[in-house]
Amino acid sequence: MRILVVGSGGREHALAWKLSLSPRVAEVYCAPGNPGIGKIARCVNIDSNDREALCAFAIKNKVDLTVVGPEVPLVNGIVDYFTARGLRIFGPSRQAAQIEGSKTFAKELMQKYHIPTAQFRVFSRAEEARQYVVRQGAPIVIKADGLAAGKGVVVAMTLEEALAAIDRIMQDAVFGEAGRQIVVEEYLTGEEASLLAFTDGYTVSPMVAAQDHKRIFDHDRGPNTGGMGAYAPAPVVTPAIQTRIIREILQPTVDAMRQEGCIYQGCLYAGLMITPEGPKVIEFNARFGDPETQVVLPLLDSDLVNIMEACLDGKLHTADIVWKEEAAVCVVLAAGGYPGSYAQGDVIHGFERAEAEGACVFHAGTRQQDGQIVTGGGRVLGVTASAASISLAVERVYKAVGKISFTGMQYRTDIAYRALQRAR
Repeated sequence: MRILVVGSGGREHALAWKLSLSPRVAEVYCAPGNPGIGKIARCVNIDSNDREALCAFAIKNKVDLTVVGPEVPLVNGIVDYFTARGLRIFGPSRQAAQIEGSKTFAKELMQKYHIPTAQFRVFSRAEEARQYVVRQGAPIVIKADGLAAGKGVVVAMTLEEALAAIDRIMQDAVFGEAGRQIVVEEYLTGEEASLLAFTDGYTVSPMVAAQDHKRIFDHDRGPNTGGMGAYAPAPVVTPAIQTRIIREILQPTVDAMRQEGCIYQGCLYAGLMITPEGPKVIEFNARFGDPETQVVLPLLDSDLVNIMEACLDGKLHTADIVWKEEAAVCVVLAAGGYPGSYAQGDVIHGFERAEAEGACVFHAGTRQQDGQIVTGGGRVLGVTASAASISLAVERVYKAVGKISFTGMQYRTDIAYRALQRAR
């Protein structure tokens, strides 16, 4: 088989790596890819949002399966475009991808079908939103309705923060069209977790529960980022909690989408708060998470190609999906200054030494320059290690991290701290 992976980050590197391990796969392409992906796949210089060029490439090169990493192509309808031309592609349709593309759509779906989530109101006028927030008080959550590259959510701990967020999103239009509407939600307390699932639109098969670390600094301090690391399995998601998530959230959501006339096929990502009352949905994503993918896929003991094809064929119930009894930890190495402005073009050293420690080094923001690999983004690398336990995986991953260096490199030293605290 020939596989095409769409995207250029750490998630796509992990997908390309896992797909390349399938005995059924002869060649993996990645568009546009990155230098790390280039070691295991053929990178193609096509933008991930250029569906016409991607489709033409897939037809010309007889690609058997396309796998989409980022959310924007999905929300823009790449799956519909490929499917209409007889190409197999893993991911939800444009209509189904609204579950990520519009927070209003997702919240109203959950309200209609009684799927547990925070109470909310939707506003298209800033003044009405301000009045509501003043009545409700803080803490409170303000969300831009559309896609905002993970930056459209403000957890406001004070009234001033909440009102400023409304002004930035709706008046200043910092997220453009994505902020024409906002969702104002109640503040949920508890511990966050992510549960991704494969689905063919009927059957739901959960992956291993993971936990992401959003804040830039140790002890969850500083501004939010795209994710500074992750680990799996997340012990906050006990077997009993996972059963509830499947029964109360994942299966009802897939069933609800079908009731609404759009069968959801692909990966459904549930960002959750495990509250004292039980699991509640913070957000849905219509694709694999980043950096959760970098810890979930190393724990998959089955052929990813077979699972994806079963999703497309409506036969997920027949798929053999086995997970390793291990743990995985990913530490993100970021450029100095991230998530604010940061330098690019710094030479990265130590790849081979890190891999010699048994780690996978997934490239997130790198590029080739004068024969060397240099920094090319805010999140530069995701170093992942697996072991028999979380504590052993933490030990192994930080040993590997110590072998890598570039000017201004920053990373958190406490990834998986909640799991380690529970183990004591």
